[in-house]
Amino acid sequence: MSLGSRIAWDDTILPFQLDKSDVRGRVARLDGVLDRVLAQHDYPPAIETLVAEATLLTALIGQTIKLRWKLSLQVRGDGPARLVATDYYAPGADGEPGRLRAYASYDEDRLDPEGDAFSQIGRGYFAILIDQGKGTTPYSGMTPIAGGSLSDCAQSYFAQSEQLPSRFVLSFLKEQGLWRAGGVMLQQMPKASPLHEDGGSGEEGLLTADDIFADDDERENWNRANILLDTVQPDEIIGPTVQPTEMLVRLFHEERPRVFDPQPVDFGCTCSREKVVESLSIYSAKDIAHMTTVDGKVTADCQFCGAHYEFDPEGLGKDATGD
Repeated sequence: MSLGSRIAWDDTILPFQLDKSDVRGRVARLDGVLDRVLAQHDYPPAIETLVAEATLLTALIGQTIKLRWKLSLQVRGDGPARLVATDYYAPGADGEPGRLRAYASYDEDRLDPEGDAFSQIGRGYFAILIDQGKGTTPYSGMTPIAGGSLSDCAQSYFAQSEQLPSRFVLSFLKEQGLWRAGGVMLQQMPKASPLHEDGGSGEEGLLTADDIFADDDERENWNRANILLDTVQPDEIIGPTVQPTEMLVRLFHEERPRVFDPQPVDFGCTCSREKVVESLSIYSAKDIAHMTTVDGKVTADCQFCGAHYEFDPEGLGKDATGD
């Protein structure tokens, strides 16, 4: 495979559909994007794993939604991995890339070096937040932390919130200091699903794909597509020697796969001096004084991209009348 062909699939999301199974999907390749996300921080291996998983899931989920502005994924727990937060910003115009960013907050002293990454979250929730921009009401949905991975949480989220059978298979590695990552998402095309007032068959009564199918044909189609996906190899998902289109043909040639235009993605952060000033406008002059360093500056660091900002406290915040 030529260098140009390899680069062409880096940092892209390829939509596809299996016409025979009535299943849609996405293939994500995140290479430079994930490298830039993780290069902003010096995370321990378990936290790197969680951030990589969350970033891949966000890329796959964000591209499936008719999004005008931003989709956010948040994982919050009572374990040492307190928070993993990601954002996917929709392209501003046709041909422009979607933008991804991510960060994690964690208690390093509590991390278990022998535990797997997912166990570091503890009890908590997995949430999707969709903001379509000014003049709209943001949407949010969540599901408990359950299963054995963030992919399991995402599958539970779609079963609970959207009544859509969904499957995610992710893979990533770090070679010679650089990250390569990929993921595949399958999702049953939306149809009328039976209502479940008494919960489902999953952990803690969560719905699973088997609880949602409208008929046996739909269940059989879904199971067949998943059995085929089970044969995928990590190097096929990650690349670069196997193109996403080649992987789809190998896995699903009998399901009549049809691909659509790939969507480029890039690392992108929306922080700015103006936004930091705006965020500080809720604080009183007394609060601003407490934030001022011995050098007479108010400083702020972006958790996503690491940008550092310094301000003269004069003019920051709101009037402290009455304080």
